[in-house]
Amino acid sequence: MALLLLCFTKSIAQISPRPLYAQNNKKHTTAKVKPGYSKLKTAGTDQFKEFTKLLAQANVIYTPPRGFKEIPAPNDEDFSFDYALQLPGQDFEVWFQVKSQKQNYTSYEQGQYDIDRETENPDSIYINMSRAHAIAFTGERDNFMRSIPVNVLNRYKADAGKSYLLNLLDLPATKHYKYALLIALQRNHTGTIMAVCFTNDKGPEFFKNVDRASNCLKFKP
Repeated sequence: MALLLLCFTKSIAQISPRPLYAQNNKKHTTAKVKPGYSKLKTAGTDQFKEFTKLLAQANVIYTPPRGFKEIPAPNDEDFSFDYALQLPGQDFEVWFQVKSQKQNYTSYEQGQYDIDRETENPDSIYINMSRAHAIAFTGERDNFMRSIPVNVLNRYKADAGKSYLLNLLDLPATKHYKYALLIALQRNHTGTIMAVCFTNDKGPEFFKNVDRASNCLKFKP
């Protein structure tokens, strides 16, 4: 079951930048730009730019998983997500949703002792959010939910989390995928992260692909 929960984190090697100029009074030379890193690619798509804003608001770090390709995220009355990736050549894709709860928590604190302003604690909203998505994906209200262990939460700098392994409805909106792993993470007073990994075969290859999608998102320390 541990493989179900390892959707985001692996260590990333840090690459030291080349010096821009030569030393010892030698003539200044501009460092060469490596091929494949054009301004167009680093600028990103409109979808990615909007996703980046949401990440900043929720204090979340995103590291693109190697080998994945960006695809349009669904954003309609059935399913609303912020960013999506596909693994070319594989029956596998992942949808992300990131929400800040900072403003909600401020409002909650301000109205905590006002009986006319009763509001749900934002730190528990992720539970209802994940449950609602699980129902929408499966059509069932009693989907089995697991709490994510503390040692896994620590990798994402999260305080709480839930996961579901779902048997999906046959829907055009989910491209007729059969199964999904839904993971919801929450950081107190900060925000929520949701990731849904889709497949048609929940065998070992699926969990290898989940590992490949690891180190995607985590909260800032």
